[in-house]
Amino acid sequence: MISDDSLRHRMDLFRQRCLELGLAYTHQRMVIYKALASTNTHPTPEAVYEQVKREIPAISLGTVYKNIRTFTESGLLREVTVLHDSLRLDANLGDHHHLVCVRCKAIFDAPESEATPVRVPESLPDGFRLERCSVLFLGVCAQCAAAQQ
Repeated sequence: MISDDSLRHRMDLFRQRCLELGLAYTHQRMVIYKALASTNTHPTPEAVYEQVKREIPAISLGTVYKNIRTFTESGLLREVTVLHDSLRLDANLGDHHHLVCVRCKAIFDAPESEATPVRVPESLPDGFRLERCSVLFLGVCAQCAAAQQ
């Protein structure tokens, strides 16, 4: 879970960006985004659906996916799909990297300021435009390490 202040900040940014982009700020969209913004666990769309369904029982998985796609295309969410796993989502739009457990696939945020700056290659393929850089630190989380022992 994240702090109440962080959640309020993320929801305020969401509301503001919806207005700027001309996206309707509906109850469904607010509940879906809040499910994403209230955690740093990088949930799958199915996990978001299970959480949202508790508040809006009639919502469909298709509606959740459709809104997630809208949020991602609008820059309100980032996809974090690692190790050929299912789609994982991140409402933390601040600059950061990720720590990934290679066993259970848990994803944790790593502040960008704590990582050595990444050097961008001088020669990129023709026409390739770099938009952002993300580093994955691969390892074993504390729970998996404890289970192994």
